[in-house]
Amino acid sequence: MWVLFLSTFCGLGPSLTAVDNLGQIGELLGYPNKTITSFVSLVSIWNFFGRVFFGFVSETMIVKYKLPRPLMMTMVLLIACIGYLLAFPVPGSLYATSIIIGFSFGAQLPLIFAIISELFGLKYYSTLFNCGQLLSPLGSYIFNMRLTGVLYDREAIKDLAKKGLTRSSVKSLTCIGTHCYRLSFIILAVVTFFGALSSLILVLRTRKYYRSDIYKKYRENAESL
Repeated sequence: MWVLFLSTFCGLGPSLTAVDNLGQIGELLGYPNKTITSFVSLVSIWNFFGRVFFGFVSETMIVKYKLPRPLMMTMVLLIACIGYLLAFPVPGSLYATSIIIGFSFGAQLPLIFAIISELFGLKYYSTLFNCGQLLSPLGSYIFNMRLTGVLYDREAIKDLAKKGLTRSSVKSLTCIGTHCYRLSFIILAVVTFFGALSSLILVLRTRKYYRSDIYKKYRENAESL
């Protein structure tokens, strides 16, 4: 369970951080308000597709090929890494980032809760479910407030210094340019990649379990009713 918590923390936390900052990133890159609204819409739409697609694919992989469901989590986190790294290279790449992050973020949630129920059963499911939910705001706070926010302020202060200004001479810090969030998103990609590697531990430890008939007990319970 701790391995699953670690991969969840390293996956959902960066994803929420990226989603929360997409609007501001669009502003500092000079996108019009209509385009920024499109980024938010793309995240919402592909969030839904990610839930449906990976829910269906992971179920097919288990039933047909006996592949562990945590392997799907590894794939999703690797996809998210690509989304973070695509945020700034070329003009317009933020569209691709919005789609990829929305898709991967949506895919993580059903996978996490399905894995919890399959590996640990339903006896303590509500407790484990809420512990999994807790990792989302906790990760968002750490990566958003303690990482992204701090690095953004640092870059904004550097911009002020180049203009010969100090922090006390302005009311609020404003940073304009791709450099404002580039380092933050690189770190988010590294953290998510670490989460993907940690999920591989879960893949190795559960491969024998998923090769068995994991739905046998549910069929037996249904037949007894």
